[in-house]
Amino acid sequence: MSDMPILRLGTRRSPLAMAQAEEARARLCAAHGWDVGSVELVPVIASGDKIQDRPLADIGGKALWTRELDMWLAEGRIDASVHSMKDVETIRPDEISFGAILPRADKADVLLGAASIAAIAKGAKVGTSAPRRAAQLLHARPDVEVVGIRGNVATRMAKLAAGEVDATFLAGAGLSRLGEDGVGVRLDPEAWFPAPAQAAIGIECRTSDERTAEVLSAIDHAPSRQEVMAERALLEGLGGTCHSPIAVLTVRSGDIIEMRAQIFSPDGAHRVEGEAHFAPDDTAAAIALAHDLLARAPDAVAINFGQSL
Repeated sequence: MSDMPILRLGTRRSPLAMAQAEEARARLCAAHGWDVGSVELVPVIASGDKIQDRPLADIGGKALWTRELDMWLAEGRIDASVHSMKDVETIRPDEISFGAILPRADKADVLLGAASIAAIAKGAKVGTSAPRRAAQLLHARPDVEVVGIRGNVATRMAKLAAGEVDATFLAGAGLSRLGEDGVGVRLDPEAWFPAPAQAAIGIECRTSDERTAEVLSAIDHAPSRQEVMAERALLEGLGGTCHSPIAVLTVRSGDIIEMRAQIFSPDGAHRVEGEAHFAPDDTAAAIALAHDLLARAPDAVAINFGQSL
């Protein structure tokens, strides 16, 4: 075993974040023939983990997941940081680059507490703090009540078990990474679109750090990177924030990316849909789709977009 780690990998402390960091470490060690001690996991407590009683959008948005790791990266206390890509702000500092996007897992949401969206009892309390899930649910089921809940996977499952809510949603990929594959009912992504970049793990490093960038490039999964960057381009074109209900499904068809997107009013009353087919690196096409959606959006939808992150 090496005395000094070859790479220091920063991660949030939540069980899911640690599981994702373990996956990143395993892939790095396999790709480079290293033993497990060559990659040190450095846990950081993120602001988003400290504040659990308010919606993320009300306390600083996605930056709460990245701020501390960005600081440690800038200070050289870590060489790279692991993130859930759906939690990373659309606009990132020039000093930081994505060294790798790992192979994307199942993009689907999982419903807990009911057999389907249609089977949720009338008037039921459904727990979610995600504007996308709330708007999608209220669009399909305006008769239910959305209750804001935050916390990690175990916390949300405990609130459901305690009867604080009648149903809730979790990302299938997160459950799988925690060994909870059998929990809940998988919602077909073709009918219930996921969040942008859902189920993707990204690893960032300093843009100036060529050694770490080269090390990370060995585990970069090009098809997943192309999907994620296309979805982030859509977000950028929409000017989406943590308050913006955005759902998108991207699938590969040969050498073409097929992107279908939906934007909503927060109450679910209005939905605007669109799609585009384009070459994998044509982020301009994803931005054009965003502009098309906004051009057709009523004020109740458009008011939630168009602000820079």
